[in-house]
Amino acid sequence: MKRNIEHTAMVAVAGSGVVWGIYWIPLRALTDAGVSGAWAVFLFYLIPTLLLLPIYFLRWRNLMRGGLPLNFSGMLAGASLVLYAGALIFTDVVQALLLYYLTPLWSTLLARVTIGETISATRWGTIGLGLVGLMIVLELDAGFYWTFNVGDVMGLAAGIVWALAAVRMRSDDKNNGLDFTLSYFAWGSFAALLLTSLPQAGTYSAPDWQSVVNVLPWLVPVVGFLVVPPAFAVMWGATLLSPGLLGILFMTEISAGVVTAAIWAGEPIGLREITGIGVISLAGLWEPVIGLVKASPRTKNLTAGCDRRS
Repeated sequence: MKRNIEHTAMVAVAGSGVVWGIYWIPLRALTDAGVSGAWAVFLFYLIPTLLLLPIYFLRWRNLMRGGLPLNFSGMLAGASLVLYAGALIFTDVVQALLLYYLTPLWSTLLARVTIGETISATRWGTIGLGLVGLMIVLELDAGFYWTFNVGDVMGLAAGIVWALAAVRMRSDDKNNGLDFTLSYFAWGSFAALLLTSLPQAGTYSAPDWQSVVNVLPWLVPVVGFLVVPPAFAVMWGATLLSPGLLGILFMTEISAGVVTAAIWAGEPIGLREITGIGVISLAGLWEPVIGLVKASPRTKNLTAGCDRRS
């Protein structure tokens, strides 16, 4: 039963990565509508928080009982993904992706140090496959010229902070995925508001209210269907899955982003991109498939037979 729940969580997290891989579409639409940069990110956090207000009121006792551990985890998760969004604004997308998607490495190492989680050979292989696929997609062999700026710092910090958040949620047996989600959106809204105050070109000036009102009829349902459910799936998955595996499964965002940009934005996709997506997909499937094979009755029978003969 537990394994079935974990496999469901794996699928949910990987699916959430796919959904978040198409965030560029509504973000680009917001830019075209006059809501740009950090203010678009702020709307993507504020609107879900407002939509979830009835649930906040229904669960206020649970949120109060969650106390500092719940709020600290939500603060880390919210800050992490806002920092990642900031990295996409303030630096090259390639550098932001590379720095943030070192997350599986940080998560695995932190889980080992803080909660004593064993790092299996399968996990190292999965991390290696994911990083190789990432390098292929980003074409790092063609040259990667580093210019360390505030966006790069945000990208690196986002991956480390998410690793801390994932470890915190995995080790917390008193709070659940729903309450983590509520805490994440509340603290994420606050972090996104702080992002708009940074003296950087990507923050831009506050949009006029008419521009915001004009986007609400389509933005509210988009947020309701494409932001809230994936966020819950990720926070729920964080309570069940290894932090390192969580980061690996979430790399489906890269594949989804590349494919959808090729289809709807006319960005080129060739053999290199297809190969990289295939390797990343293999990384995401590797550990769950190995687990299913080991858990299958046939494998157990073969193992038992070998043990009897030995």
